[in-house]
Amino acid sequence: MGTLNLVPASTSDYRREAEKKLPRFLFDYLDGGSYQERTLAANCADFEALQLKQRVLFDVSAVNSASTLFGYDLSIPAALAPIGMAGMMARRAELQAKRAADAVGIPFTLSTVGICSLEEVAQVSDKKFWFQLYMLKDRGPVLEMLQRAKAVGVDTLIFTVDLAVLGARYKDVRNGMSGGTSAWGTFRGTTLSFMGHPSWAWDVGIKGRPHTFGNLEAYVPNATTPADFQAWITQQVDPSVTWKDIEWLRNQWDGNLIIKGILSPEDAIAAADVGADGISVSNHGGRQLDSVSSAIAMLPRVVDAVGSRCEVLVDSGIRSGADVLKARALGAKAVLIGRPWVYAVAARGEAGIVKLMNTFKGEMKVAMALTGTTNLDDVDTRILDQG
Repeated sequence: MGTLNLVPASTSDYRREAEKKLPRFLFDYLDGGSYQERTLAANCADFEALQLKQRVLFDVSAVNSASTLFGYDLSIPAALAPIGMAGMMARRAELQAKRAADAVGIPFTLSTVGICSLEEVAQVSDKKFWFQLYMLKDRGPVLEMLQRAKAVGVDTLIFTVDLAVLGARYKDVRNGMSGGTSAWGTFRGTTLSFMGHPSWAWDVGIKGRPHTFGNLEAYVPNATTPADFQAWITQQVDPSVTWKDIEWLRNQWDGNLIIKGILSPEDAIAAADVGADGISVSNHGGRQLDSVSSAIAMLPRVVDAVGSRCEVLVDSGIRSGADVLKARALGAKAVLIGRPWVYAVAARGEAGIVKLMNTFKGEMKVAMALTGTTNLDDVDTRILDQG
């Protein structure tokens, strides 16, 4: 008998399917974390350790998972997080993700280092999307990308601040993506890795071209592969950035500003002080500094510090609708969902993202009903079993 082709249902199902479809070095890039990956593991484990408090005999005939954030109506309190090189995991994945987010009713966030450009993503629909940016040594490209974002209707900027230096991911070192070019060189040729994944090689490797960082093409004119752009980004990482630079950014950007990469109450207060409209409690998905707090463990302390001054989001470790609800219970206004949507697009394309996000919505509604809540405004620590 042949192997039964099961339909993916959960994030872990899409992850397994993505692992089968992607060349090893790309899956490890997506899936891996820094150093011994302790924080990567803690991000998920600490969500799992939070227990919901089941309640019965409440009228839960009408459960509403909808929310609002910065004027956006959200079907669930979430947005698709910015993921670098997503377009290498599926053909023009950023475009597929934008269409899926539109269909589900949540925002999509384009990464500075995405394969597709701001202008290409804007062609998908008239619905607004968000943009993520880093502070580069050369402020010229920063200003130009801000202007380009405004020109295509972006009104919410996520500014990532936890890349003063680049963390080391040992899986990338082993695969030749970090500290060498052996893996990246395969974009110009055929390798055993590609030969073992012929559907990816055809659909993404050939039909998904160009494999450039669309937002950076004007600034790295001779670049032809992701490796070329990665080398430029590495050189542009600015370890001298301080809160004064964020003040400068605030003066340049008159839209919503979310500071991503906050992992302490002190930094949350500093972000609010420079005029951030929101912050995302985050450890970069466990990809920067290992052995730091999980995002969900730090969330309550950050909410206590600045929850009345700006919107608090959280990312790193969200894998289900129940996790979204737990984050909301601990004070997050919304979450950024990262790896799950990329697993889904790698496994099943745009339809995979839509199905998984609808699964998140269904999981949220079940969890709300069985904790005796029907509206997100009523969700707080009372739905958690804290002993």
